[in-house]
Amino acid sequence: MRLDYRGALPETVGYLLLPSFSMMAFFAAVEPLRIANRLSGRPLFDWTLISEDGAPVTASNGMTLLVDQAVGEVHDLPSLAVCSGFAPEQHLKRPLLAWLHHLDQAGCVLGGLDTGCFLLAAAGLLGGERVTLHWESLPAFRERFPAIATSDELFELGSRRFSCAGGAAAMDMALEVIARRHGTKLAIDVSEQLVHERMRTRDDQQRMSLVRRLGTHNRRLIEAVALIERHLEEPLSLAEVARRSGVSPRQLQRLFEQHLATSPRQWYLRRRLERARQLLEETDLDVLAAGLACGFTSSSSFARAFRAQFGMSPREVRNRPDGSGSKPRRA
Repeated sequence: MRLDYRGALPETVGYLLLPSFSMMAFFAAVEPLRIANRLSGRPLFDWTLISEDGAPVTASNGMTLLVDQAVGEVHDLPSLAVCSGFAPEQHLKRPLLAWLHHLDQAGCVLGGLDTGCFLLAAAGLLGGERVTLHWESLPAFRERFPAIATSDELFELGSRRFSCAGGAAAMDMALEVIARRHGTKLAIDVSEQLVHERMRTRDDQQRMSLVRRLGTHNRRLIEAVALIERHLEEPLSLAEVARRSGVSPRQLQRLFEQHLATSPRQWYLRRRLERARQLLEETDLDVLAAGLACGFTSSSSFARAFRAQFGMSPREVRNRPDGSGSKPRRA
């Protein structure tokens, strides 16, 4: 959202809603602005909802929102947030592309909530920028757009671009905008109204620590899991994982069985397959390329392992019309 806005109040923020957008991220971005208006006693912000054709848009949770305008009816905005979900690039059609470039040339600050940066990157509007996305989508984005700088931060606020990881991170970004534009006290008051424990900064972690995710403080196991998550494309041998974690292969086996109720081999394979599914759902990589990006050396071995894990083939996940595979939609 625009940080150097000096125009008349209320400041208008546009939200482009694409089919299957994240309702959670959208409401988390808008509600702090509404509350800031109420607490300040004057209209600081306004917002307009936009769809490609002016028709209502259905979010990933199945709820449908009415919008205010179609893209062709909007010619001037201080800021625009692209709100999307899975497979955002499939909505990048020529009229929408031309409209985004028109807004950019007119000085509009463009940003993405959750996966919105996929669309902006495909439109060629993120050159020289650093962006962030939901942690689950970052690997796919990096595969698809390796020249664009990314971060693991909760949000990024630049002079011409903004982005956030979606979910509650959209609230943190909105609170930061309120603080910079209208003072920290107002932002804190808004945060308290939202029963938001604290205003997280951009460099707070998106994910829980491994200690909390795994439910253990065992340092050796945490080191082993961290190694596995860093080496999905070029898997390490389990002997190497054990060596770098400071345990023997037999001790590594016992740690996984005791704390995670699985073997290190099964854990590693599942993480690689989960990454491959993300790539199939969120990028245009073909099946073989997705498998290779997760350490599989042949399409047949990849397909067998994938079907055993998810009950369907990689190609079936890729060809599903909603791009969701067997995976529950995230917020």
